[in-house]
Amino acid sequence: MLNIEVLPILLRFLFGGSAVAISAILAKKFGGRLGGVFAAFPAVYLAAILGLSIDYKGSELLLISEQISKGALVGMLADICCALAASYFILKSGWKKGLAYSLLLWAVLAPTIYFTCF
Repeated sequence: MLNIEVLPILLRFLFGGSAVAISAILAKKFGGRLGGVFAAFPAVYLAAILGLSIDYKGSELLLISEQISKGALVGMLADICCALAASYFILKSGWKKGLAYSLLLWAVLAPTIYFTCF
């Protein structure tokens, strides 16, 4: 049977949901650039590390944290490329197609970077 811990899930929900909500509020009050900066806040990464600290201890926690951190670096590099592509494709093709193209690029780049570097 599945052994699901509630606390790590709640932490992810709180970090991720709070980051999205604050990003939207900042974008409405101060403009999209500031909202976008906060949208890049590593809430999911922090929640993942905190969640791991509940399930793992000692050297096992360090090993798993290192693996998560390497994966996060790959994801962040792909995110940068996705954001740059979105700014180009959205202006060129409209927001729906532009977003789809940039997310497709992310889906190709993330595994490519991961398997190339690791």
